[in-house]
Amino acid sequence: MSKKAVVLGVTGSIAAFKACDIASGLKKRGVDVFCILTKSGAEFITPLSLEALSNHPVVTDMFNRESPWEIEHIALAKRADVFLVAPASANFLAKAAMGIADDMLTTTILATRAPILIAPAMNTQMYLHEATQANMKTLRERGCRFVEPATGLLACGDVGKGNLASVEDIVEATMALLYPKRDLEGKRILVSAGPTRESLDPVRYLTNRSSGKMGYAIAEAAAERGALVTLVSGPTDLSVPNGAERVDVTSSGDMFSAIDSRFDCCDALVMAAAPADFTPETVSAQKIKKGSRESLDITLKPTRDILAAMGLKKSGQRILGFAAETENLAENARAKLEKKNLDMIAANDVSKENLGFGAEQNAVTLYRRGGEAAESGVMEKRALADWLLDRLFE
Repeated sequence: MSKKAVVLGVTGSIAAFKACDIASGLKKRGVDVFCILTKSGAEFITPLSLEALSNHPVVTDMFNRESPWEIEHIALAKRADVFLVAPASANFLAKAAMGIADDMLTTTILATRAPILIAPAMNTQMYLHEATQANMKTLRERGCRFVEPATGLLACGDVGKGNLASVEDIVEATMALLYPKRDLEGKRILVSAGPTRESLDPVRYLTNRSSGKMGYAIAEAAAERGALVTLVSGPTDLSVPNGAERVDVTSSGDMFSAIDSRFDCCDALVMAAAPADFTPETVSAQKIKKGSRESLDITLKPTRDILAAMGLKKSGQRILGFAAETENLAENARAKLEKKNLDMIAANDVSKENLGFGAEQNAVTLYRRGGEAAESGVMEKRALADWLLDRLFE
């Protein structure tokens, strides 16, 4: 592997001392490490420690004149193959989300075009605060990746989520960005995502809570790993993943047609969408008026089962389905696996708070034909996408 460079930003957190182990771990993997230490970070760890481990001067001051002249933040921004911030404080997340550039770290991160990986570490209540969560959401939407903090005893004595992720996990996540897999080159993968809308009249429709984030994450991961990806998407406000072709659909019938016409040419179908199970039997040509009605009866009919139909058609394709459940998860998932002739099904309990529909994280139990169930654990949907693809093509 050619030598890559990581710019490591270290902020003011009690976990700052672990940056030494992170820098050391990356160096042992053949990575060149350049460190930026914030003023607050320097209250917890010395520049000398990071210099000794990285074998490079540590940048602490935007206006330092001791090093050879260059526009330092631009030079570091261009040098980075991955920009890692570990630990990342709540203050850093807020400034990065708002585009504030008042020190070397925040200035450089605005100038870089490298993938950005962030490992937060802070008190549980700070991490769970609406402002912090909103800032992380903003950064995710801009393409930043996160290594989720661990749960345990915090420095303040509280027990909860906020510990810096393990050094091993952070190093592995960084290496995955530095050397992305290209193991799916030549594979044609069909991915569905998002909800459908079943019209009642010209202004109303039935839909569900699916955001499309899981399917879009899978499409993005597959494209980054070299696959030719077609993303059949219901209505969402998400951007098309780089390298994927998006086919926009509205109703469950539209989604069925789009997938059915492309299925024979794909190597795998990942059905992450949430198409409606039922659609109105009749659609009013005019807006249904309230008038003096005390009630409105709507007769629904079943939609075509896309997964079951593809399961009957398959001739060598691999099919991964999803089962969003609120009860009897294992029983319902295994029944769908067999009935629909799938290779595997990822089941998740959508009644759990901050998981599943609309959330940034998910946790699934993966059931396979003739195999044991595997638990993913809670992870970012983008990380879960790779976890699922690893198992679909192993």
